[in-house]
Amino acid sequence: MNGFTGWRIPLLLRRAITMLPALVVLGLDVSASQAPVYSQIVLSFGITFALVPLVLLTRDSGIMADLVNTRLATVVAVVITAIISSLNLFLIVAAVARWG
Repeated sequence: MNGFTGWRIPLLLRRAITMLPALVVLGLDVSASQAPVYSQIVLSFGITFALVPLVLLTRDSGIMADLVNTRLATVVAVVITAIISSLNLFLIVAAVARWG
């Protein structure tokens, strides 16, 4: 598990980290039909953190050279990113309101 960072993580620690979310779900006594919904809510946080840098990097000609996005492609990507991020924010707010 050296990979890109060169970090060495012991096998038992890796297994403990990967089992932790499942153990938390078991400990909270979440129903089997709600657990996937909650996992998708947690995963939706990461989408914005992936899309925004993607849009920023693909519009930069210093990084992309000849493969840089056109202005129209950048505008469409920004609109789509804004829609997806807004829907994810709505999902998170609705889920928190439902819990409360």
